[in-house]
Amino acid sequence: MSAIGLAKENIDANLALVTLLKSWADRKQATLAQTALGWLLIQRPWIFPIPGTTQMAHMMENAGAAAIRFTIAEAAELKAAVSGITVKGERLPLTVQAFSGVEAPPKTP
Repeated sequence: MSAIGLAKENIDANLALVTLLKSWADRKQATLAQTALGWLLIQRPWIFPIPGTTQMAHMMENAGAAAIRFTIAEAAELKAAVSGITVKGERLPLTVQAFSGVEAPPKTP
């Protein structure tokens, strides 16, 4: 199968996660980004997502994730639903992954 075919297959499989996130965003009356960040915030007390953005509107939207609240039952329900979805494909292309953990050389004056 070609790389394009694999990518399409992975995207189609991973859309289940997007669909789940959309349903929770509707349920929480929040954006997809706020819901995803809110879910990360309830994972462990030492996990704190640091989303990057270049737009003030997105930064303000992301900050709204702090207002998302999950009950214990909701957190368990969401965790069970997420763990029932198998994410397919690599996070990054192999050519990019090859540089993971590689330090940039120091700048010389």
